[in-house]
Amino acid sequence: MEKLLSVLVLLMLVPGADAQLAVVPAQPAQEESRLLGLELLWNQAVQAKDTRALEILIAPEMVDIEYDGTLLNRDLYLASVASQSVHAEHIGNESMSVHLYGQIAVVIGVYREAGTESGKPYSRRGRFTDTWVRRSGSWLCVATQSTLIAR
Repeated sequence: MEKLLSVLVLLMLVPGADAQLAVVPAQPAQEESRLLGLELLWNQAVQAKDTRALEILIAPEMVDIEYDGTLLNRDLYLASVASQSVHAEHIGNESMSVHLYGQIAVVIGVYREAGTESGKPYSRRGRFTDTWVRRSGSWLCVATQSTLIAR
């Protein structure tokens, strides 16, 4: 009985504690590493045109503001990734930082992308902001925005 009371008190003291005892709040450093890993997986999925993987990473209501100002919803974004006219041969991030706000995280950084579009080579470097929300223990991107950096 004493153990049960201790567990109930602990659950009341831990913000967002779940009734499932297996749920252990993650430390900020763990969450930052997880989010940076998700950013890497996103790049790999785009490069591989793996829209199934992207569907796991991005929320149904995701909004994307592209480097040229184009506004895309999730379906349009996934269609742009699947397009046969664009082939990203390399996508990489640098200078990333994670800012945690409870169940919300903002990742900012710089990306470099190179490939071919409509048969012509392209190379881009830009800043990005990705907004993630934690739902049911998983992070989902709800908004992404990129801006080209002048060369």
